[in-house]
Amino acid sequence: MEPLSLQDLHHLAMNHVGKELEKQGFEFIAINSQLKKHPQFVCVDKPTNTLHFVMVQAVTYPDNPAEYDVVFMETFISHAKEKKAKVLFAGVGFANAEDFEKPILKNQDYILHYEGIKEIL
Repeated sequence: MEPLSLQDLHHLAMNHVGKELEKQGFEFIAINSQLKKHPQFVCVDKPTNTLHFVMVQAVTYPDNPAEYDVVFMETFISHAKEKKAKVLFAGVGFANAEDFEKPILKNQDYILHYEGIKEIL
């Protein structure tokens, strides 16, 4: 069996976060699903018409999905401030369901660790 690539995991994370954004009533302006291209979602909060930049990060066990690159985030925040946008972060962790130490394989169960969307700015 073939292991899932980082791009595969990123797509899974994007789908998960995108569904949550939809449930929260966000309207999507742009979606970028390429790895390391930020923001992944540019969306608007309909009631307030506020622009949001959403960064999605997919990691594998033992990395912590809630941690992000602080130096990169400062650059990201600077860009958001220029556009008068809020910054949201969604970290999604993945692990092999049978053995956390093994890679996640295609067509095999996995565990998802997700603590929701956090407002950074």
